Amino acid sequence: MSGRPQIGATLAVLGAFVLLALAAPAVLETYTLTILLIYGLLAMSLGLVWGFGGILCFGQAAFYGLGAYSYAIAAINLGESTLPFALGILVPFLFAGLLGAMMFYGRLSDVYLGVITLVVTLIFFKFMNSTAGPEYAIGQARLGGFNGIPGYQTLNVPGDPDAYIFGDDFYYLVVAIVLVVYALLRWLLASPFGRVAVAIRENEARVELMGYDARLRKTALFAVGGAVAGLAGTLFASWAEIVTPGLFSLGQSAEIIIWCIVGGLGTLVGPFVGAMLLGYLKFALGQQTLIDNTLVLGLVLVLSVLLLPRGVVPTLGQWVGLARRRRPRRASRRRLRPARGGADG
Repeated sequence: MSGRPQIGATLAVLGAFVLLALAAPAVLETYTLTILLIYGLLAMSLGLVWGFGGILCFGQAAFYGLGAYSYAIAAINLGESTLPFALGILVPFLFAGLLGAMMFYGRLSDVYLGVITLVVTLIFFKFMNSTAGPEYAIGQARLGGFNGIPGYQTLNVPGDPDAYIFGDDFYYLVVAIVLVVYALLRWLLASPFGRVAVAIRENEARVELMGYDARLRKTALFAVGGAVAGLAGTLFASWAEIVTPGLFSLGQSAEIIIWCIVGGLGTLVGPFVGAMLLGYLKFALGQQTLIDNTLVLGLVLVLSVLLLPRGVVPTLGQWVGLARRRRPRRASRRRLRPARGGADG
């Protein structure tokens, strides 16, 4: 019985998302909407790892950039996008799994987990900035240093490299990918693996006493989060048509965390909505020079923590739940009241 409400809630979210995705191009250009969806997908990857696994990771930007660079390098060498698209997901998945195994089987505390993932991200940022020479190349793809890698093959129809997917078609492709990823993640969290992962977040020692290997499950969840972040990076590479070391920057890592905090942890929708809202705010502020974007994002974070400590989406869900509970009570009270003049009749 408990599975039916979850399926109903998932279908409701997917239906609402489809309606909004179809209506949104009437308000914003699909070019802008596409990058907002990619940001949402990236935030969802951290929402899975942090919100459900209890793993505070500063390395989602590393997996994000690794997916983008893997796609760009493979696309230049292969001249089409089918295999590079798969590599953009597989490489971050394997790297996140290896990094997670080293950390979790090493019994590192949460503080050291955050520090190591942040250091790994900064190492990628520093290394990619120092690859400007011609000797830094993988096959025909030069890494380009701080200039990045431009001019690679963007997404195309499989088997037809000349049939590019761009504009409105690329937007609806990203919409479909977000739908599939959300449905798969909901299925994963509703499975026994997902329920054990959430139990590990609450009390890891108790889960291990029950006979489960908490380290293996945390590693697997961490790898899945890396794969989703790599997918977002792959889509970004095709959207931007250039990848730069800025994908690994400290600012990018901080933004992902802010998206999740503002949107609300413990849900997949919360980080997604937070990324969409703050991503659009960043886009709007980028068109003016009076206010620094960083100051605005910092102010939004502070106000969100003070006024909405649970995040936007969980708070709205709580308000809706309270409103539903009050309605039947009011209706029952009205039924219990005797009609006026009833005693005289």
